[in-house]
Amino acid sequence: MADSCKEKVLVPSSGWGMLAFLLFGLVLTVAGFVIAIALKIPLLLILVLPFGAACLVGLFGCVAVQPNEARVLLLFGEYRGTVSTSGFYWVNPFFTKKRISLRIRNFETGSTSVNEKKNEAGMVVQHKSRTHGRPSKVNDRDGNPIEISAIVVWKVVNTAEALFEVDDYEDYVSVQSEAALRNLASRHPYDSEDHETSLRGSIQEISDQLCHDIQSRLDNAGVRVIEARISHLAYAQEIAAAMLQRQQAHAVVAARTKIVEGAVGMVQLALDRLSKDKIVELDDERRAAMVSNLLVVLCSDRHAQPVINTGSLYS
Repeated sequence: MADSCKEKVLVPSSGWGMLAFLLFGLVLTVAGFVIAIALKIPLLLILVLPFGAACLVGLFGCVAVQPNEARVLLLFGEYRGTVSTSGFYWVNPFFTKKRISLRIRNFETGSTSVNEKKNEAGMVVQHKSRTHGRPSKVNDRDGNPIEISAIVVWKVVNTAEALFEVDDYEDYVSVQSEAALRNLASRHPYDSEDHETSLRGSIQEISDQLCHDIQSRLDNAGVRVIEARISHLAYAQEIAAAMLQRQQAHAVVAARTKIVEGAVGMVQLALDRLSKDKIVELDDERRAAMVSNLLVVLCSDRHAQPVINTGSLYS
């Protein structure tokens, strides 16, 4: 990284003393000007006017830094340092002071930035804002079209890199986050049946990967990603109905499998208890009939209708 992109911490002098001196100098300038005109002393007037002009220019060196804010100082295009401690200071009045917010910010991928608008008189009629995020349409690893969006929480940690390494660091964060999200979605399936990492089933792992992927793209922009998480995930509209039916089918099969496992266990328990307690002796044919009847009763999705046999055991 070039030396010009290394952040230099600048601690300027307090601005209160200099402000008082400059204001007092302006008062003296006005008084001297009046005296010079009244007494017709050209030499005093020649001395007073440059001094007043210097005091007036010196007022432009006063700068106030708000909490969680920084001012990047440049002198005729040369980076001189960054003031990040809140307070009121006085610096070289010829410094160009660029404001950068160090506050934590967040946005949703798919949103666009709207620049502020001014009227002919220079009045701001619409402040800078962002539109609501729209889910991005992308194919997952299996080729299924899905809609996905994420919320990214970030802050500036290196003011020099944020200003000098990229053209517009806010737009850079937005574009690179969108690219990282699309790349992540294409590497993993929407859902998985064999405990494989998936977009829907591995929420925390996917969020960690997304945060890492975005951070690797923003390292050269002086930005630190605090958190990144999926905010919207769904199949695309054209396959949503089919995928819903597939999910319902999987759920039905899983439920039936669990019911059959439980029914077989209950039948085994019943046969063992009948045999152990010698309640009734069943031959193979009657045992098979009993197993069939019990499985029908236990696995059926409707209530069984009992049939009472009033005859003997074999009739």
